[in-house]
Amino acid sequence: MNIKNPSQLKYEIIRDEGVVYAIYKDHLGYPTFGIGHLVKESDQEFGQEVDTPVSEERVDEVWNHDFAEHVEECGKLYPDLESYPDEVQRVLVNMTFNMGMTRLSKFKNFKAAIESNDWKQAAKEGRDSRWYNQVTNRAERLMTMLEEV
Repeated sequence: MNIKNPSQLKYEIIRDEGVVYAIYKDHLGYPTFGIGHLVKESDQEFGQEVDTPVSEERVDEVWNHDFAEHVEECGKLYPDLESYPDEVQRVLVNMTFNMGMTRLSKFKNFKAAIESNDWKQAAKEGRDSRWYNQVTNRAERLMTMLEEV
């Protein structure tokens, strides 16, 4: 699945997630590194101490994998993803990156608005969510992007 502007999307996700070249605990206490990458058992970093350095090359490698995975998940939820405007693609993949496909799939009215190409209604629905209250700055940027398409 192709995204029209992957470099802009990476910039926006870094803006929202940050990038850390060491293992740290996320806000829920899970070991994480790079661009919001949750350390998995299959990662070479699994079991390493907080503050263990992670190379830029490794962060890029993991980003490339995570990016492809989130685009694929987003495409499963939104089969017409490739046909959407660039900004809509970036919003949907960013939301998938932030909350995962399972949580995003529960946004039924949001999804219906997206599938109807009603970006303003989708923004309204996105604002009417617990997610919006949890990550208000990020969510507001994303919903504003939808409104401006």
